Amino acid sequence: MTATVPLQPETAGQVRPSATHRLVDTLLRLREIALVGVIAVLLIGTQVDNSRFLSEQGVKDLLLNAAILVLVACGEAVVVMTRNVDLSVGSILGVAAFATGDVLKGGGSVVVAVLAALAVGVAFGLLNGLLVSFGQVPSLVVTLGTLYIIRGVDSLWVGSRQITAADLSPGFLSFGHGGVGAVPWLALLAVVVLIATGVFLRNYRTGRDFYALGSNPEAARLAGTPVRRRIIQVYILCGALAGLAGCLYMARFANVDSGTGSGFELTVVSAVVVGGVAFTGGSGSVYGAALGALLLTSINSMLPSLGISSVWVQAIDGFLLLLAIAVDRVVAVRIARTLRKRSARHV
Repeated sequence: MTATVPLQPETAGQVRPSATHRLVDTLLRLREIALVGVIAVLLIGTQVDNSRFLSEQGVKDLLLNAAILVLVACGEAVVVMTRNVDLSVGSILGVAAFATGDVLKGGGSVVVAVLAALAVGVAFGLLNGLLVSFGQVPSLVVTLGTLYIIRGVDSLWVGSRQITAADLSPGFLSFGHGGVGAVPWLALLAVVVLIATGVFLRNYRTGRDFYALGSNPEAARLAGTPVRRRIIQVYILCGALAGLAGCLYMARFANVDSGTGSGFELTVVSAVVVGGVAFTGGSGSVYGAALGALLLTSINSMLPSLGISSVWVQAIDGFLLLLAIAVDRVVAVRIARTLRKRSARHV
């Protein structure tokens, strides 16, 4: 759990979090705890109605569907923490998935396929980072443009071709569906990446710079934070995770064409915002984004199990997105009011 708020020195050589820091930290922890509670209620409620919902295979399917979204949401969350956004992640996932399949279909090495997917993600992430940091153009506009550019490149490259399970090795497909009991390999990999990213953000200066940049870009610049370099780094990280997710998508679904990943970016952004990462930057965590992804995936799995049409999934996602934004606004207003009262008492 992290949130960038200045620390106040208590004594020489010793610092402790300010009252604001503790307040914000508590509120954001509540958001994550609330998400865990909502997910638990949804799963238990659905299990009561459908006793097979949380069977071993049901849990495995749920985690398989969530793993790819968690990976991309993790990268997107870091970008949003810096007051930016990446709308091209769906397109990157699609072209990386095809790159993976294109390498594997001729009997290619799995390692080379993974590296190819990561290279595709890093390349497009670097492009986004350069355009946002040096172009001084809002990231929403830049990544909306690259979304269509990458989609166009993908369509030209893929054409009418399609890669299916028959083109892939059994070992690669086994990795996409296998695991330890009800826990698939893909979910374990997503958890490892999630924890590594969370630790990096909390314990390393570069990670803390991302929060500082989102909290107050001008102050971060004056404090010596290399803003352009940090922006490029977050986009490379986001692109790399989208590329890795594309590789896992190929292993999971074993089917890719030019339309793969279309619209996925909106689900990712919804997961990040629902998970408590504020679009104003400087707050939230990758763990919250992962919980947001798990919540959306749970709803997606729950509705068909309850016999409700899947057309309601997008409507519910949109409602949760609006609810999350409303909650963030209420929290921000309350924090500002608390700070004003505290300042008035010290005048």
